[in-house]
Amino acid sequence: MRAFFEAIQSLFVDFLFKPLDLLRHLELSNWWLANIVSWTLIVVCCYYIVYWCQELKKHQLNNEENQDTTAHSFLK
Repeated sequence: MRAFFEAIQSLFVDFLFKPLDLLRHLELSNWWLANIVSWTLIVVCCYYIVYWCQELKKHQLNNEENQDTTAHSFLK
C-alpha cells in the first residue's frame, strides 16, 4: 500500500508540478512572465464578466427578465 501512495507522490512531484516549479524559478528573473497564468485568468474573467453583463442588458431590453419580487416562491 505504501508503494501506491509513493507512486501518487512521484506522479505529482516529479511530473505534474514541474511547470509550476519552472514558474517559481522564473520569478527570480522576470516577475511578469512568472505570473502569466494569473494574468491570463484575469483577462479571461474580465472578458466573461463583460459578456455576462451584455447578455443581462439584452434580456432586460427585450423585457424577458422578471423583476417582480414575487418571482420566486420563497420571496412572498
